[in-house]
Amino acid sequence: MADPAEHRPAEEEEESSAAAEEEDTGAQVAPIIKLEEVAVTTGEEDEDVLLDMKSKLYRFDKEGNQWKERGTGTVKLLKHKETAKVRLVMRQAKTLKICANHLVVSTTKMQEHAGSDKSCVWHALDFADGELKEEMFAIRFGSVENCKKFRETIEEIAEQQGNTEKESEEASSAAELVEKLTVTESKAESAKSEEAPAADEKKDVKE
Repeated sequence: MADPAEHRPAEEEEESSAAAEEEDTGAQVAPIIKLEEVAVTTGEEDEDVLLDMKSKLYRFDKEGNQWKERGTGTVKLLKHKETAKVRLVMRQAKTLKICANHLVVSTTKMQEHAGSDKSCVWHALDFADGELKEEMFAIRFGSVENCKKFRETIEEIAEQQGNTEKESEEASSAAELVEKLTVTESKAESAKSEEAPAADEKKDVKE
């Protein structure tokens, strides 16, 4: 028959630990560092998202004469609410580092990548590294449908930008023409006003 005394040390340890947990010292530990909420801005607050897709981006290295992976993440087409300009922005999935950032202009041309109907290639003046650089990009999607949608959306935007530029040029030319006509009319009116006093002087001489 087991001696009840054998179980006492374990029971006493449990009771002492429970008492220690219940004991309130009244001490308050202040945090070493106080963290404040910081508003994080992405630079995309004034833009509307036209397209948002997962993809893998490559950049052509001219020195090495080969394609190099730029990053895997989300590519977006963003339209500015005021200027209506559209830019392509892509960030790496984990680090959110920008790996592509450029405007989609009327001269932006998408071409299907040789040997892959899930990829396309284009040239752009890119600002991802903080300075404008002529880059050649290739982007790969998970499906043929996504690649086709991306390419068609870019082509549609480029066409719209071309029409906008044309309208802007026509408006500028019209404004210049109106200004020239106004100047010509002003000169003509000035010439008439100068002729009128001269005619009055001739009448006075005759009389």
